[in-house]
Amino acid sequence: MRILTTLVVLAVVGVGGWQLLPSQDDNGKTIRVGTTDTVTSLDPAGAYDAGSWALFSNVFQSLLTFEPGGTAPVPDAAESCDFVGADLRTYRCELRKGLAFSSGRAMTAEDVKFSFDRVKKINADVGPSSLFSTLGSVDADGSIVTFHLSSPDATFPFKVATGAGAIVDSTRYPKDALRTGTDVDGSGPYVLSSYTKGKTAVLSPNGEYEGALKDTGRPIELRYYEDADALNSAWKAKQLEVATRQLPPKTLAGLSPSDPDQRVSEADSSETRNLYFNTRAGSPLHDKQVRRAMAWLINREQLAATVYSGTVEPLYSLIPAGITGHTTSFFDNYPKQSTAKAKQLLAEAGVSTPVHFTYGYGLGSGAAAEEAQELKQQLEAGGLFKVTVKGYEWTDFQKQWANGKLDAYAVGWVADYPDPDTFAAPLVGTDSTMNTGYSSPDVERLIQSTQQYADRSRVAQDFRALQEDVARDVPIIPLWQRKEYVVSSEDVGGGQYLSDGNGVFRLWRLTWI
Repeated sequence: MRILTTLVVLAVVGVGGWQLLPSQDDNGKTIRVGTTDTVTSLDPAGAYDAGSWALFSNVFQSLLTFEPGGTAPVPDAAESCDFVGADLRTYRCELRKGLAFSSGRAMTAEDVKFSFDRVKKINADVGPSSLFSTLGSVDADGSIVTFHLSSPDATFPFKVATGAGAIVDSTRYPKDALRTGTDVDGSGPYVLSSYTKGKTAVLSPNGEYEGALKDTGRPIELRYYEDADALNSAWKAKQLEVATRQLPPKTLAGLSPSDPDQRVSEADSSETRNLYFNTRAGSPLHDKQVRRAMAWLINREQLAATVYSGTVEPLYSLIPAGITGHTTSFFDNYPKQSTAKAKQLLAEAGVSTPVHFTYGYGLGSGAAAEEAQELKQQLEAGGLFKVTVKGYEWTDFQKQWANGKLDAYAVGWVADYPDPDTFAAPLVGTDSTMNTGYSSPDVERLIQSTQQYADRSRVAQDFRALQEDVARDVPIIPLWQRKEYVVSSEDVGGGQYLSDGNGVFRLWRLTWI
C-alpha cells in the first residue's frame, strides 16, 4: 500500500525543545479523547465496525498486529507465524512466552483456538465471522496454534491481525453466545476500567501486557458523542485533549496550521464510503438496469464539495487510491451525470417511474444526514426515482441492513487490513458483510484467484477485472475516500500515530508533552 506523508503541525511557539519530551509528572494524568464512533459490542465475536475495533485494538491482543504505516502483519501475542508448505492451506503460530490476561491468568493456545472457534460458532448477524470464511478448523498443542484452511488464502494472516482475531479468556466468555455486561477480559496494552455505553470508556495501562509494544501508554478516557456537532462543541469547550472521527466537515476544512492552541494531523487514508443496494428478488433495486440508471445520476464532485467541504475525494473505484488494484471503473462506465441515459435504462428494464425505494443511514455518522438529502436530490432529479430517507441509531441501522430490510444504505468502510482483499470479499463477495444479496460467479472466481498469491503485487490485474464486473452489475456505488484527521491540544503529542485508516487505534502512542 502506498503510504503518503503525514502532515503534523507542532504548535511549539516560544517553547524549548526539551518540552517535546514526555513529562514524568504527567504519566498518571488521563488524556481525554473524543469520537463519534459507536461501539456495537464489547465482545469481539459480536462486532465488525470501526468504533468497536478501535476499542478492541487497545484491550485485546491478536496473534499479529500492524505497525503504523505497515503493509504486513507482525507478531504480537505470537512469537512467530508462518504458512506451512506452499499451498497456503495451513497456517501455524507459536505463542509468545509469559502472556497473561489482565486478570493475571496465563494465556494458552487453547484460549486462541477457543476465540476463533466461537467467532465462527456464534456467527453474529453484525459480527466478523465472514472474515474467516476460509477457516476450516483450529488445533492447539502446547504453545502451537495451527489453522487449517478450506482453500488457499494468502490474506489469512491479515485477517488474524484484525479485531476478529482478538483473543479472549476462555474461562470468562461463553463458547456459543455473546458475553453480556460491561466486563472485558483481554491481554492488550489497556484494561477497560469502566464503560458506559454511548458515553465513556476508561482505559488504564495493563501491567500484565507482553507483546509487540514497549510502552502501554498513558491513562485514557474515551468519550463518545452522538454527532459531529456535539464532538466539536466539546472540543471548543476544552473538554478534550484529542478529537478524531469525525469533526464537522466545515470545521475540518477550516483547520489552520498556524493555530498555536492545537496540533493538527492530516493524512491520506483508505477509508471509503459506498452506497449499497439490496439486489434480492422483490427489491425495487433488484434489476441491475435500475441500479445502472442510479449510477448515471450520482454527482460525487458536488457531494464532496457541498456536504463535505472538500475534505473527501470523489471515488470511482471499489478499491481506493493507494491500494493495489485501484482503478476508475465507475468513471469509465458512467463518466458524468446523464438523466437521458438513466431514463433509457429504466425504459429498457420495463419499470414504471418514478421508482420508489427506501434509503437508510446511521444517525450521528459524520455528515450522513446531509449526505442523504444530497443523494436524494440527485436521484430524484428528472422524476425517475422517489426516495424515502430514514436515519437509524447505529446498532439498529446495522441490524436493518443485516436483515435485508433496506433497499439502499450508505456505510463508511475502514480497511480491516492494508490489502485490496478487504475491499472485495467483505463488500461484494457471496454472503458479504454488507448483505446486499449480490453474488457473481465471475467476482467469486476472481476473489479466490487473488487469495492464492502470497506475492500481493501479482493480484492487481484480477482486482481490476473484478472492479469492472462490479461497475457493470452495480451492487454498490463508491462515493468518496476521506483523509484522516486528528486534532490535539498543544500539550499532547502522538496524534499523528493514532490511526492510519486500517482499523488499529493506537491510544498508547498519545503522550503528554
